Amino acid sequence: MALTRPTLTRRGVRALAAVAVALAALAGAIVWFAGSEDRALEGACDGVLPVGDVRAVLGEDTGLDVTNRTEGAFGDKAATSGGKRANSLSVRCRITAEGTGHIAVSIAGSPRPRAEYGYGELYAAVPASHTLPVPLGNGWSGLFATDTARLGDAEDGTATTAVLLDCARRGDSLLITVETALRGATTLDDPAVRPDFVRTATATAEAANDHWGCGARLGTPVRTVGLPVNEDEYEPLLGAKGTCTAVPTASRSAVSTARETARDRAPRESCVLGTRDGSPLYRLEAYYGPYAEDARSQYTRDYDYENVTPAEQPAGRLGQSAYWAGATCPRGAESALYLIRAAAADGETRRRPDLAYERAALAAFAAASAKHHGCAAPSLPKD
Repeated sequence: MALTRPTLTRRGVRALAAVAVALAALAGAIVWFAGSEDRALEGACDGVLPVGDVRAVLGEDTGLDVTNRTEGAFGDKAATSGGKRANSLSVRCRITAEGTGHIAVSIAGSPRPRAEYGYGELYAAVPASHTLPVPLGNGWSGLFATDTARLGDAEDGTATTAVLLDCARRGDSLLITVETALRGATTLDDPAVRPDFVRTATATAEAANDHWGCGARLGTPVRTVGLPVNEDEYEPLLGAKGTCTAVPTASRSAVSTARETARDRAPRESCVLGTRDGSPLYRLEAYYGPYAEDARSQYTRDYDYENVTPAEQPAGRLGQSAYWAGATCPRGAESALYLIRAAAADGETRRRPDLAYERAALAAFAAASAKHHGCAAPSLPKD
C-alpha cells in the first residue's frame, strides 16, 4: 500500500515554524549556558581562581557547577574595630564536577572584626584531629592536611591546603584555604599526585596577593609535599628534629615518644608526646597569625566561666585541661599562642597531673617555635 504525504495546512505550517524557532532558541540557550559556565568559573572567588589549574584537576571536558559569594572589605577599605583595622573580607566559591569531585575555596582577611568573636570559627578549618598537617615549604607559609593519610580510606582523595599571606601593610594578612576532593582512583599516597592538590591554593594565593594589594612575599612552585603524619608514625622523643625538638622526656609521665613534622614557616605546628608504644599523652600546638586569633576567640567562648583566658593574658592555665604561653611577633602580627593539653581530659595525666613537666615541655616547645618564626621570647605560665 502506497503511503501519501499529508498536505500541510497554513495552520500546520505556522505550528512547525514555531517549533523550529523554539528549537533554535533552545540551541542558543545551550550555547549561552556553556559560555556562562566558563564565565562563572573565571569570575569565581572574585576572579582570583586559576581556571586552568581547576580544569586540570577536575577535568577539561567535565560540566561544572559554580557557586560564589564575596562580601566585606580588606586593607584600606576595611573598617576599624576597637581602634584597630578589622578586615571583614570573606570570599567563598565551590566548583563541583559531577562524577569527579569538587574544589572549595575560602579567602579571609585578617584580623577579623571583634563582633565576629565567639560565633564559630573565624577561618576555614584545617583537619588536624587524626593526622598532623605538614608545611608546604618552598618559601610558603602554609599547610597540607587530611583527615587520613592511609591508602584506600574513604577520605583518601580529599585534602586541604592553607596558604597564609603576610601583607606588606602592618598586621594585615590573607588566609587562603582550599579543599580538594577527588573520587575514583586518585590516592594521596602517590607523591606525584599531591602537588596537584596544592597548586590551586598557591596559584589562588598569587592572584589574591595582587587583587587585594597585599604585597606579601610569595613562595616558589611546590613540586613535592609530604603526607600528613598518622597516629602510628611516632619516633623516640630524644631524636626529634622537627616540631618536638628540645622537648624533654619525663619518667614520671612515661613520655618517651613523639609525633612531629618539620616547621618550615608553617602557621600552625603540632607535637604529640606519647608513651613507649606511641599512646598519646600530651599535645603541644603553636598558632600564628589568623590561627592564633581564631584560637583565642574560641577559647574566650569555650572558657567564658574562667577568670583568665588566652584572650586576656599572655600566659596561664585553663582549669585542669591546658597551659598556654604567648609571644609577640614582628610587624604587628597577632601574638603567637602556644598550648599544651592532655590527650584525654579524663585520663591518667589528668587524674595525676605532672604540672612541672607540662610547664617545662610547653616552655621548650614555645621557645623553639618562637625562635623559628622570629618572635620574641615567650611569656610562660608560672604555676
